[in-house]
Amino acid sequence: MSHSGSSSLSSPPAPVSPRLRLANMGKLCIAIQAGSPEELVKRAAAALPDSRLLEFRLDSLPKPASALPAVKQFLAAHRDATVIATCRRKQFGGHFVQSLKAELEVLTAAAEAGCQIVDLEVESAEGATHRQLDELRAKLRTAGAALLVSFHDFSRTKDLEQVAERIEAFQPDFVKIVSTARSLANNLAILKLIETRSRSSEIVAIAMGEEGLLSRVLGPRAGAAFTFASVSDGLETDSDLATAPGQLTARTMRDLYRVDQLDQATRIFGVAGNPITHSLSPLMHNAAFRRENVNAILVPLKVHKVSDLLTLARELPLAGASVTMPLKEEILPHLANSDSLTARIGACNTLRTGADGNIYGFNTDVAGVVRPLEKRLKLQGARIVVLGAGGAARAAVFGLVAQGAEVFVVNRTHEAAVKLARQAKAKSLKHELFAKSRFDVLINATPCGMAGNKQLLPIEENELNAGLVFDMVYNPLETPLLKLAKDRGIPTISGLEMFVQQGARQFEIWTGKPAPEAEMMRVVELELRRRG
Repeated sequence: MSHSGSSSLSSPPAPVSPRLRLANMGKLCIAIQAGSPEELVKRAAAALPDSRLLEFRLDSLPKPASALPAVKQFLAAHRDATVIATCRRKQFGGHFVQSLKAELEVLTAAAEAGCQIVDLEVESAEGATHRQLDELRAKLRTAGAALLVSFHDFSRTKDLEQVAERIEAFQPDFVKIVSTARSLANNLAILKLIETRSRSSEIVAIAMGEEGLLSRVLGPRAGAAFTFASVSDGLETDSDLATAPGQLTARTMRDLYRVDQLDQATRIFGVAGNPITHSLSPLMHNAAFRRENVNAILVPLKVHKVSDLLTLARELPLAGASVTMPLKEEILPHLANSDSLTARIGACNTLRTGADGNIYGFNTDVAGVVRPLEKRLKLQGARIVVLGAGGAARAAVFGLVAQGAEVFVVNRTHEAAVKLARQAKAKSLKHELFAKSRFDVLINATPCGMAGNKQLLPIEENELNAGLVFDMVYNPLETPLLKLAKDRGIPTISGLEMFVQQGARQFEIWTGKPAPEAEMMRVVELELRRRG
């Protein structure tokens, strides 16, 4: 926006009300920090294709005021950009080490340079004199800029309503409240605050940290004026550009979670576990939802306790979820009902919330094993050996026995193999007998060969005694076991196919539609190759 006193810009427009401005501002604000004014505007230009709403963290610069000529030039060149100027002092979570008076001067000068919104932390507003605040307001009004008053809690989520009242006492154009999530339930508190306050205020609220991802993605859907993201310009690693814990890149927010397209009809699914950051389920399922025009998204949920997931499922509400260990067993007592395999295996990896609000459980890990094999051989009577006796092995053994296969369990601790075989009506086999036998299929259900696992092969090289080798490990794409099998001319099935097939079955349970398996496979394979 142009301002008075500049010969290079047109005459100043009349001040625009923030509500009018919101119409073309967008829902995604990209926060930009930098070490120099040149770097700041360079990153801003790189961010524009992803959003026209930017936050300039002036406090990240050694001399914030020195950046304003470059900011003014940037805004003159990009008249459709909306910029929030922030100069947060160090004691309130920023980097600015000067006085309140100096902060107010920087914010005023930023508005005069064309920044359409200035961010003043509530502690500074409370510390300022009436005269200082009146002067700031008058200068913002002259420049046609809006006032945003913000609060940040870097340790927890608490007393949000009282914080909102503290901020609203200053009658700002925007209310911004940022807390730190310690549980999934903290997202509910943030979203409730947004829903309540958005009727009377332009509110922005998020919970920082990995547990707070949900609040970042769902804030605009709940009524927030916008949400925050980091720039994704490919110049540095994304984490270098994040300005707050748990901040996602603009591209991730826009392309993976489709933040600007979510509405009240959007069904929310999750993949729950800990750790969960590197899960490929959001990529796979969101690609499937998009391909099939299903109004839904799936987000990662960092879960510390099963009770936290149940609270979220009930109150958000969640339409369904994929769950990882140890939740696969911990969730069982909380299910209204489950499919027969879940009950027999004693593990559930898929939840669906019924119309009655109850949670129903399914096990699609079995489909992940059975479907790829069914495409290649008749399972009835097939001799199949499963290496391992943990959760992944249980799904394979129970699922294949149910298909009429003759299943043998081999495990380093033979007692565990005996126990699983007895429960599943399969057979256990000591390693020396396994080495002398021949099988139609060998399945690796151990973590051997997984990225970061020191043990590369679950068997000796000369023990590859099967007509087909199936490795449940999917990262890396070609495990040492699969490479060995290929070198011997033995057909293989990768863990990637299992991952996609169990996901395809989840998609069917959640949507009632056939899954776009080829698209799911394509995006996951592409990402695994990218991760290298």
